[in-house]
Amino acid sequence: MQTGSKHRDRGLILPLSAMLHARPTTHTLRFPELEREITAHDDETIFQSARRNCLRIVGACGGRGTCGTCVVRVTEGRIDSSHASAVTEPGATPTHSKKKWLRACQVHARSDCTIEVAPRSLAPVVRAEADTGGVLEVLALDPVVISRDLTVAPATLADNLCDTDRLLRAMGEPALTVDLMAAQELSQMLRAGSSDERWSLRVRQRGNELIDFAPTGSRTLGLAVDLGTTNAAAFLIDLESGERLASLGIENPQTAWGADLISRINFAVRGSDAREELRTAAITALNALAHDLCHAIGARRADIVDAVICGNTAMHHLLLGLPVHQLGRAPFVATVRASMDLKARDLGLHLCPGAWVHMVPNVGGFVGGDHVTALLSTQERWQSSRTSLVMDIGTNTEISLIHEGQILSASCPSGPALEGGHISCGMRAADGAIERVSMENGRIAVRTIGNLDPVGLCGSGVLDALSVLRRANIVNARGRLAADHPDVIELDGKRAAVLAPGVHFSQDDVRAVQLAKAAIRTGVDMLLRDQGLHEQEIERFIIAGAFGAYIDIASGVDIGLFPDLPPTRFEQVGNAAGRGVRQMLASRSARTRATELAAACQYVELSTRSAFQKTFLQHIGFPSDITRRHP
Repeated sequence: MQTGSKHRDRGLILPLSAMLHARPTTHTLRFPELEREITAHDDETIFQSARRNCLRIVGACGGRGTCGTCVVRVTEGRIDSSHASAVTEPGATPTHSKKKWLRACQVHARSDCTIEVAPRSLAPVVRAEADTGGVLEVLALDPVVISRDLTVAPATLADNLCDTDRLLRAMGEPALTVDLMAAQELSQMLRAGSSDERWSLRVRQRGNELIDFAPTGSRTLGLAVDLGTTNAAAFLIDLESGERLASLGIENPQTAWGADLISRINFAVRGSDAREELRTAAITALNALAHDLCHAIGARRADIVDAVICGNTAMHHLLLGLPVHQLGRAPFVATVRASMDLKARDLGLHLCPGAWVHMVPNVGGFVGGDHVTALLSTQERWQSSRTSLVMDIGTNTEISLIHEGQILSASCPSGPALEGGHISCGMRAADGAIERVSMENGRIAVRTIGNLDPVGLCGSGVLDALSVLRRANIVNARGRLAADHPDVIELDGKRAAVLAPGVHFSQDDVRAVQLAKAAIRTGVDMLLRDQGLHEQEIERFIIAGAFGAYIDIASGVDIGLFPDLPPTRFEQVGNAAGRGVRQMLASRSARTRATELAAACQYVELSTRSAFQKTFLQHIGFPSDITRRHP
């Protein structure tokens, strides 16, 4: 009995298994503005094709069709858009005006296509750091890896020690071990470019291990990484001078699987292949950062001899390929809390072959090493007051209340709304993004990054927009948009405030910000309650994070994101986590102190507290006394 069917044209018999495993039809997708061509399969959406080919299109919901951020327009080719809904795109040009803007996660290519990505859906390179306050960074140098140039007597018939023993004898440290991959290069390195009378090379040592050999005079570099939920910032440090040579920030490519942590965890728990997919995305990004940083200063990645990486607990686990199913459900337990040291090559990082990576310790729940490094770099600020609060605002907001030396820490699932994610016209902080909103002569006015035509709304603009709408009573204390204002329109049956031509702030956007700011204020209130304190007793309110550096504090107070404290108590310190991880790269004592801080933090799981829901609901609304602040 034959299993299969005849191919009538050629008289071939195809086995049923071959038919079942036949590869889907492949098409070519062209993105002229990005100068990229990628392959697409019939059974995947344009968004999935882009993600598989490492072409970053913003997709805050991970391609589930709920956020409306992956906006594209197919200018040539056939597509299946039967399940797609059209999107009104800000700043749309008349070119191809008959072609609709669609969500990439709802469209399948059915032929070769040419595709335009909406400006607000492009993943931009971000600023690696925002420093405020004019504080000069000085790195105390006591690195884990040291380098020294060495002269070695060549081997002779009378003195034929093996190359490793000969090197150790010259160093005067016979008990040292040698990394295998370093040993593989030693013999050639000793003899390359050396004379018969003298061999010379640079030796790189980490504790009792020789991790690498290089030509004399080679640089000794270190890589510090703040792996955030939304962005990854990397810094290249000269470990012999303490100088920061270069810095770069990019969007974390894992955002293609969801802007929030839970979306990524839900994808990772599908199995080891899914977990590896997320891990590979992060490793690819870190390798690209290392490459670009070295290229910027004319260095080699092989000269990066040490690395320190911090991130929240989920980012830490996903980078290391650790299971996260237990982290995504109560009681939210990590697999590993302590610091870890592992070979860079075991992670897949292309640095010096013998280099190690130090993973900063976590605290508990979703409070990770990034918050530890933020506490480390701001310690001189918060320890000088009786009661201080350190808040790193982001998709996963981490908070520590320090009262009389005791540290209580918690995380708040604030989501991406405050950074412009899950907002109808939201976008990252890039050219054309509305960053400031004001009211002029009774009408809404905006300012954009680069002073270009508005194409969307970034995080600082989100807070400003709500503050202005609230002050003008266009949004009431419960969060409802007024119907009788000339800047309020109706879109798809819901009200929206027009901020600029094609850019609006909808009723759903207001709700998203309400949920985010309520989560953060609940965290602050419950930590204060645990210590028997009132918000007015906070003497220093330290706001960390690159996003936190650009927001207007007054706008945050207006909408209830921050407590109503005297302005002088607030301090915006920029990327404190980035500064802390650089300190740990340059100094062994900073690593020790970070470990001590992580152990000192008492983790508080907010969601298990009986008062959580009540407190959360109390903060959903906006402060009703805004007219007192803005008469």
